[in-house]
Amino acid sequence: MTCFTVGDYLLARLQEVGVKHLFGVPGDYNLQFLDRVIDHPEIGWVGCANELNAAYAADGYARCNGAAALLTTFGVGELSAINGIAGSYAEYLPVIHIVGAPASQAQQQGDCVHHSLGDGDFCHFIRMAQEVCVATAQLSAENATAEIDRVITCALQSHRPGYLMLAVDVAQVAVEPPADALNITQSAAPRVREAFRLAAEKRLASAQRVSLLADFLALRCQQQAALAALRAERAIPCASLLMGKGVLDEQQPGYVGTYAAEASEGKIRELIEQADVTICAGVRFTDTLTAGFTQQFSSAQLIELQPNSASVAGELFAPLSMADALSELHTLFSRYAARWALAPAALPGIPVEDAAFISQNAFWRAMQAFLQPGDIILADQGTAAFGAAALRLPHQAQLLVQPLWGSIGYTLPAAFGAQTAKHNSRVILIIGDGSAQLTIQELGSMLRDNQRLVIFVLNNEGYTVERAIHGATQRYNDIAQWNWTALPQAFSLHSQAQCWRISETVQLQEVMKRLNPPRYLSLVEVVMKKDDLPPLLRKVTACLNQRNGG
Repeated sequence: MTCFTVGDYLLARLQEVGVKHLFGVPGDYNLQFLDRVIDHPEIGWVGCANELNAAYAADGYARCNGAAALLTTFGVGELSAINGIAGSYAEYLPVIHIVGAPASQAQQQGDCVHHSLGDGDFCHFIRMAQEVCVATAQLSAENATAEIDRVITCALQSHRPGYLMLAVDVAQVAVEPPADALNITQSAAPRVREAFRLAAEKRLASAQRVSLLADFLALRCQQQAALAALRAERAIPCASLLMGKGVLDEQQPGYVGTYAAEASEGKIRELIEQADVTICAGVRFTDTLTAGFTQQFSSAQLIELQPNSASVAGELFAPLSMADALSELHTLFSRYAARWALAPAALPGIPVEDAAFISQNAFWRAMQAFLQPGDIILADQGTAAFGAAALRLPHQAQLLVQPLWGSIGYTLPAAFGAQTAKHNSRVILIIGDGSAQLTIQELGSMLRDNQRLVIFVLNNEGYTVERAIHGATQRYNDIAQWNWTALPQAFSLHSQAQCWRISETVQLQEVMKRLNPPRYLSLVEVVMKKDDLPPLLRKVTACLNQRNGG
């Protein structure tokens, strides 16, 4: 009977917090730990084409699963992954990054080993990781179990990455299995809850117009059900920002659309901003989502809820979880909401456009009809993400975007991670040709694992977003033209896929009919004009061009 090791302890804790897959790339410093992963009855190994893609895949997995884990080797592997980890840090995803490292004795002696900088300092990379992780640890035989618990707990409580440096010999040290469950919950003092309720009641009791604006941090705190219950009391005007689309049930009465400050469509901005009280649940105002910080709220009108605090008209209440704050607000809604103004019955959707060739409007109108309850949609940062802002999501559908970190190519491996987490869901990836060229290798992993993703590659011959901001005809916004429909065959010898190249709206509609449900991985190359932009993106790029130009 083999002994229970540090590696086993780490896997037990990952299993405890709901991680069922470990993404990464093997290297000689993590192979023996990987043997433990392969033998584990509940956690599966998911090899990726490279470490950056593995980090993106883990991020996508965490968005659907609540937490994720990533394994790389020391130095070369972890630095390849750090861009993806930084995105998870910026956008609040708990990804546990495990780094297989040289043996403890080699580190203590300062040996000139491979994947190091050759200077005897083995802490260069953990110091780098400290900038994009909420907790880091260099595990030893003495501290391993305590530090594993600390880093994982901190990552889950903060919704941000954690880093564990696991030397090859430390992974094999014998330890006792976990005796107690991790304590992830954080409780607020009753007096803080009471003080928040009284302050919120003072504002809501006299209000006639109340609105709700929700964003991605409410998603990270898993408050979708609490927000739906709040809205069930009264159909007040409700909107989400692009980064948080899906946190509100967009089919529930009161939903008015995606808020984008000055770039908002129709009356969305007026309905959200011009209220006596606006409740902001998990909101972070970023430049691309507000057309360059053009939101207009007075401090006096805001009740703001963050993961571990809340504020009312600028007065801070902490520590206070978002769940506790929403519970208090639900009580107040039950008491006062009957007097608040209702949202209008319906707002205009995506414009109808009678055009033979596929335009942005025609594509997104077809996509609206294509979506089904429970779909997971990923839209890469570019025309895809800003076009998706106009969609009205079906029940239980999710939209995964990365507008704050905004690393192009992110969504292709993230879609692989999302499908791994939710293997019974239909996953739809919408990505530009320029973005897809950065991370296309993970198409091979999708095919290897027999995933049935639906991939729409928007072929507009390069970096259309950058053209809109600056350099419309400059060759730095051009890319190599690929034979997209030939790629699935090139990336897998044994798997099946179906592919189409289309340029007409009627073709798009016919193909979409065949993808309900998809029988195999399906890649649809959608040929568009290089200067065609979704309306929201046109407004946002004009603002960014002005800001970047000084």
